[in-house]
Amino acid sequence: MLDLNDIVVFARVIEAGSFTAAARLLGVPKTTVSRRIAALEREVGVRLLQRTTRSLNVTDAGRRYYEQSSQALRAIEDANLRLAEARAEPTGTIRISAPVGFGGHFLSSAIFDFLATYPKTKVELRLTDDKLNLVENGIDLSFRTGILPDSTLIARKLGSTHRILCASPNYLARHGAPVVPADLARHNCVIAGLSTANAHWVLEGSQGQETVTVSGRFAANEMQAVIAAAIAGYGIAQLPHRVAEASIKERRLRRVLDAYTTPVGGLYVVYPSSRHLSPLVKAFIELAAEWWSTAGTGENDEAVVVSNQSSSVDELALSISPRG
Repeated sequence: MLDLNDIVVFARVIEAGSFTAAARLLGVPKTTVSRRIAALEREVGVRLLQRTTRSLNVTDAGRRYYEQSSQALRAIEDANLRLAEARAEPTGTIRISAPVGFGGHFLSSAIFDFLATYPKTKVELRLTDDKLNLVENGIDLSFRTGILPDSTLIARKLGSTHRILCASPNYLARHGAPVVPADLARHNCVIAGLSTANAHWVLEGSQGQETVTVSGRFAANEMQAVIAAAIAGYGIAQLPHRVAEASIKERRLRRVLDAYTTPVGGLYVVYPSSRHLSPLVKAFIELAAEWWSTAGTGENDEAVVVSNQSSSVDELALSISPRG
């Protein structure tokens, strides 16, 4: 019967270049290495190594056997590592950076759940609207919304997101509510962007998508400022649904054009590599996935490849970097 330990010894001989070096690497006598190689060759029925007193050569069959068996050994080692990581309790500090308008409402629930679940962890939250590059800044994890372009980054889709139109009760009392998207041209709109000029909103209703030109007196490339302007009565704003919910419940905002939303985008957790994530990062990913699913977003667990590592007011990136 084939002994997996014999295959491990064979692979180490190939990698070390000699029986002596392999024995030293494995911490066993050279005779043990020789005996296991002989047992493996008897089991597979072919010569794997040509041995002389001065040299060691791999046969063609041995080279092919090593290429295939070493892949299986790496898979087993990786499985053992993942199992060990799964048993390990997450510890250490996670540094979290999030856009100002996004972090307070969404992130606090996930962070508090994480701290309660894993008492040996710490969280440092820094709210900023700076655009962060994952690789250049050493960031291990980022949450982003929207449609992500291609790249070598790995992304796990947690759910779907969209935006709705909202205005303050005071604004609607003074100007009335739009009935159809075309009415937005006669309203002041709060623009999420750098300029009040040449702004277009894409709305999706029962008849499909419709693009409308909007204008207003205030524009900002930071979502918290957009929300504040809408609450202050400076116009109709297009806000992330889950961001707007709190203000709607508090009656500081009312939804308008209820039958229309923006096209659905995704909420993704993005990271540079899918291999050997620390237990700390993995735990936060899983908790965030459960948290978002519980919030009622629906879809999850779709792996894709993404690219742009910068965030914008349309992406609302949440970046996480483990430390310690």
